[in-house]
Amino acid sequence: MKNSFLMFACLFLFNQVIIAAEVDTALTYSKSMKKNIKAVVIKPDNYKTGKAFPVVYLLHGAGGSYAEWARKVPGIKDLADQYQFIIVCPDGNVTSWYFDSPVDPAWKYETYVATELVSYIDGHYKTIATKKGRAITGLSMGGHGALYLAIKHQDVYGAVGSMSGGVDIKPFPNGWEISKRLGKQDEFPERWKQNSVIDMIYQIKPGALAIAFECGVDDFFYKMNVRLHDELLYNNIQHDFTTRPGVHNWDYWANAIKFQSVFLSNYFNQKP
Repeated sequence: MKNSFLMFACLFLFNQVIIAAEVDTALTYSKSMKKNIKAVVIKPDNYKTGKAFPVVYLLHGAGGSYAEWARKVPGIKDLADQYQFIIVCPDGNVTSWYFDSPVDPAWKYETYVATELVSYIDGHYKTIATKKGRAITGLSMGGHGALYLAIKHQDVYGAVGSMSGGVDIKPFPNGWEISKRLGKQDEFPERWKQNSVIDMIYQIKPGALAIAFECGVDDFFYKMNVRLHDELLYNNIQHDFTTRPGVHNWDYWANAIKFQSVFLSNYFNQKP
């Protein structure tokens, strides 16, 4: 009897393992940059059931890579299972800021993430291939990138989030190699303004994006996120803005992605 119980328990645990989220490393080709680029793709536990799934594009920060979210926060696999969406972690290179650089044609990460990668994912995975089935979020540089790409591609993404996002790049003329992507700020001030999220909100069409962003109160990006919140309020753009104790680190982001997942799941599951 005891052996039978142990065998049943082992079989139960084995089954739990084999139906857990599956992590792929996809090798994609960027025609615009003429190179192969990797992305992590996390498929939820019942991916093989045949239905199509919504997709969350999850962006890394400056100095990171496509593998960083899965390595630093392995619990995102559980979020894919819990909320039944595919998670895609693109590679934005270490300091692309997800721009198409007007300075260096080798850096076209807006085109790659918003167009080439989306096309690849929809072509190789069972996705809901409309904006109602796509969302994008990220941390720090990736928080800026998520808002930047969603605003510029409102036909591609239906929901957008940001965690500790650098939503105004203008205060950092020498930071994170932004000048290598846009040119020096004192030479191209208008270019820097045009590519700062906080100066782009006039482009948001009424009802086009579900927006939720957050930042820790002790984060060095906190005040600019508050300003973004104020600007969105002033312009009557509906959004969720959350602050809580925290700094610019992985402890904060590991917690924040849970709240982002609730918001994005609610968006995917809302009635028309």
